[in-house]
Amino acid sequence: MAQQHPETASHFAHFFRYLHGEKAASAHTHQAYQHDLQLLADSVGARDLASLSPLEVRGFVRQLASRGLSGRSIARTLSAWRAFYRLMCRDFHWSSNPVEGVKAPKHRPALPSAMNVDDVVGFLEHMPDEDQLASRDKAIFELAYSSGLRVSELVSLKLIELDLLHGMATVTGKGNKTRLVPIGKMAVEAIRRWLLIRTQLAHPNSQTVFVSNKGTPLTPRAVQLRLRQWQEKLGLTEPLYPHKLRHSCASHLLQSSSDLRAVQELLGHASIATTQVYTHLDFQHLAESYDKAHPRAKMADKDTEGI
Repeated sequence: MAQQHPETASHFAHFFRYLHGEKAASAHTHQAYQHDLQLLADSVGARDLASLSPLEVRGFVRQLASRGLSGRSIARTLSAWRAFYRLMCRDFHWSSNPVEGVKAPKHRPALPSAMNVDDVVGFLEHMPDEDQLASRDKAIFELAYSSGLRVSELVSLKLIELDLLHGMATVTGKGNKTRLVPIGKMAVEAIRRWLLIRTQLAHPNSQTVFVSNKGTPLTPRAVQLRLRQWQEKLGLTEPLYPHKLRHSCASHLLQSSSDLRAVQELLGHASIATTQVYTHLDFQHLAESYDKAHPRAKMADKDTEGI
């Protein structure tokens, strides 16, 4: 541990009393701030914290990045430093907050996980629908893949919002915003089969399309568990979860149409930037196809080199 300025410990102690008293912070938050402020102390060393400049803080950020900290972790650390300096300016009248305006490096969002077309089709076609719950599950999974619905949208979908005659559904998504989505032929057929059975389970006043074996609305967690059970039952090695069906829908549509705006509307993304992550999946698909198909894509086999 680097040598600290004599007043650093007392300033930190004042900050943690503030967290405990005014902010009523949890033990987890307290521990996280301790870690982040220790990074600050190690970076500053024996210098007075009040003398730090924004340029020096940016230098500390570069050091943290060089040590492998992600943009997300650095952003959290800067947030802790910023809060500390704000309190020091308030209670000890420090002249300025050197962390204000300093930003963490941008972190690249993780690519959503999607299945390939054959795997999705194989999964859905091998799902039996011989009993009530299997019929319901198949309708849910077909709809998730067909229309790219979030699991919360699947379980909240109401009978009145379905228009199977025209293959459409009115979906309420994030921010209580509604959108009209198409429903593919296979999903329409699966939903029709489920609705014939649904009356045997649903309570008389139930409005949601999908219900549990007790007749109550499904929860997102129940859908997740059922999908995992089907994965095990069918002997599939690839992990399955509802959002993967949504991701697969978006990725496959983009691969076929390249219409980013249409995919944005289907998924209910407020910003096109959110949808653009699927262009990376599309490029991955293109790169894999290129490697397999292009005669000049691969390096020469080792056993033919030099011939």
